[in-house]
Amino acid sequence: MSDDRTPVGQVRPSQLLWTYGPGALIDLPNLSVVTLGTDRWEKSRCQPIDEQRLLAAVKRVLGPQVESLRVPPFTPEENVERYSAESLIGVPVRPFPRWLRCVKCGLLSEYDLGLFECKEHFKPERTRFVHKDCTGSKGDQKAKDADAVPARFLLACRDGHLDDFPWHYFVHSGPSACKGTLRFFESGASLQTENLWVKCDTCGASRSMAHAFGKAGKDNLPACRGRHPHLDEYGERCQEQARAVLLGATNSWFPITLSALAIPVDVGSARDIVDSLWDDFEDVEDKAELKGVLKALKKREAMPGLDDFTLDEVWGAIEARRSGEGESAVDAADIKGPEWKVLTNPHPPTDWPHFLSKPAAPPTGFEKCISSVLLLERLREVNALLGFTRVEAPEEGGAPDERPARAALCKGAPEWVPASEVHGEGIFICFDLSTIEDWEKREAVVTRDRHLTGGHCGWRAARRLDPDEHYPGIRYAMLHTVAHLLIRELALECGYNAASIRERIYADTSGNEDQAGILIYTAAADSDGTLGGLVNLGRPENLGRLLRQALARSQVCSSDPLCAEHRPEKDRSLHAAACHACSFVAETSCEFGNRYIDRALVVPTLDETGAAFFD
Repeated sequence: MSDDRTPVGQVRPSQLLWTYGPGALIDLPNLSVVTLGTDRWEKSRCQPIDEQRLLAAVKRVLGPQVESLRVPPFTPEENVERYSAESLIGVPVRPFPRWLRCVKCGLLSEYDLGLFECKEHFKPERTRFVHKDCTGSKGDQKAKDADAVPARFLLACRDGHLDDFPWHYFVHSGPSACKGTLRFFESGASLQTENLWVKCDTCGASRSMAHAFGKAGKDNLPACRGRHPHLDEYGERCQEQARAVLLGATNSWFPITLSALAIPVDVGSARDIVDSLWDDFEDVEDKAELKGVLKALKKREAMPGLDDFTLDEVWGAIEARRSGEGESAVDAADIKGPEWKVLTNPHPPTDWPHFLSKPAAPPTGFEKCISSVLLLERLREVNALLGFTRVEAPEEGGAPDERPARAALCKGAPEWVPASEVHGEGIFICFDLSTIEDWEKREAVVTRDRHLTGGHCGWRAARRLDPDEHYPGIRYAMLHTVAHLLIRELALECGYNAASIRERIYADTSGNEDQAGILIYTAAADSDGTLGGLVNLGRPENLGRLLRQALARSQVCSSDPLCAEHRPEKDRSLHAAACHACSFVAETSCEFGNRYIDRALVVPTLDETGAAFFD
């Protein structure tokens, strides 16, 4: 809703995390608005989500002042009265861009000048701006109101700034004393930029919008002013080049998120109990009160193993937590590590209704490569929004804590961040470590690793990043490719939307325990993802058939030999033998933006036969 609490449209709560978060533009049928910062949201309307591992990781990035993860506000009922309290639940937005264009006379002006008026409608989606007493393009028509639409051009930069397009500066080829009325018109049948013109009625200056893009845009556009419209502020002078972008373009807002699976806590000490149930213990003042809290927790069976610790042990852990002694059981630097321990446990614990698993035998014929399979009948994923970028995707900045382009969600240090939780099911495949280690020593695999490393270094060097940082390794590339091939095959048979299937790669070799596994799961905000179709395909007879089909399809690509012969070091790319025809998946499905993929690491290709992990 707008600043004056006028409803202007509806979006899903999950879209406020992935598409229309703070700083993003929402292109409504008649309006364009920007979502304001979280400091303007009603915190009391945002319900908290309990996921301590993810909260600890968020604190590591944004600071220790972050207190909670919260769901964006939403109206539970679909039909509510217009002026009731429920109808005013939402997130604040503001019209942006501030420049509007009359669809009849082409008048181009800022909303603040008063030439346009907002017409509120009892149906929020019909609220619109009008140009009052418009006389048309020729000026001889009877004056009447005409619709006004947002100007479709904006300025953005890689540091997350967004600004109105400098129309006067652009049409006058730089700073000018002329402040005449501007008109926007089309000169041809098509809507290509060279056929779109802006003209000044006073001095007659005009210019094609084609001069705002590409190399010409660098010479014809001013420096970035460091504007954050969702925060109502201008930052310091920005050093990045401002670029013209279209309203509604996908590169105008990229979310930076962290995610974690809600897994059962492996209770090994009283401190584990306290860390997991801190919301219940935080306000306990003495042992007498703690005794009542423990009694209530045991009655509702809040956590298995609670009876194994005495009152004094739990009280000592609470005091240690308050004084900051010792490290928390949550490793902020490693979200996937605890998940790997639970998923590879021969007897994984159960936490109904968030986590329910069932082991399965490896598929016949793959026993040498796959050590175990775990069918996850129930799982919960929690996602947290850390910030956003513009122009370039967030992966291009490296690790989450090293992305200088991350724009803030609110003024000052955030006390909470928007989050969402989704339920689904999945298949976890654990690969045999000894087989993978032998495969990594092959000469052909070392050569492919050198090609991918060359592409990685060149790609990062072109973006002024440290070329020696954040290369995931050849093991990650192989497992990542297997996950993509399997996702493409599962999407044909599981009955789910292909974009609702996601991956999680476990390939860390820097810790105490080497990882080699993939988790393919569904994570949808609605019922799509919990229907059992994916778990059924994880049974040995089905998984083996799907793996064989996926490997057979990937041996030859319709883009071969170009796809198979691609060398990432030559064009500074992050993939080798891979393309949309054979191994790429939807951006929402991949955790690394379709990067670090190579079919030659999985199956023999037309160009390479010695690096395949599968015979």
